[in-house]
Amino acid sequence: MTEFEGTPCAPASGRVALVASRFNETVTTELVAGARECLAAHGVPDARIDVVWVPGAFELPLAAAAAAASGRYAAIVALGCVIRGETPHFEYVASEAARGLGAVARERRVAIGFGVLTTDTVEQAMARAGGPSGNKGYEAAEAALRMADVLGRVSGAAGRD
Repeated sequence: MTEFEGTPCAPASGRVALVASRFNETVTTELVAGARECLAAHGVPDARIDVVWVPGAFELPLAAAAAAASGRYAAIVALGCVIRGETPHFEYVASEAARGLGAVARERRVAIGFGVLTTDTVEQAMARAGGPSGNKGYEAAEAALRMADVLGRVSGAAGRD
């Protein structure tokens, strides 16, 4: 049995798309910076990273689907921030973003790192966007690289004994 665990590295081919929400842009800009830092640390040159800005977290799945359909990307990192308010809007947006991104990953068989924060306050969001709780953009990019590696290995192993 082959182990697929280890240090993630740059995909052998293809690019990485960072699909980021402009809503709560102060937070998502930090998430994008964290994702870029991760990708650089794992050998993905800046020239192979595309940043695609969308209006909000609800629009992330559609942009991720378009990126996946293009065939240009070995991995996609979805970055956003949904902060709880006084209405149920938070639940609808966060749920649809998560559901939609999962559907794109499964249907297109592309690695998608989920870096959409769901917090109660701006302070909690900033703590997770480079503050004391780390940078979830970095973690989402690392997850996307790991999954791109797994998908590549599993696809390459198909039909072998």
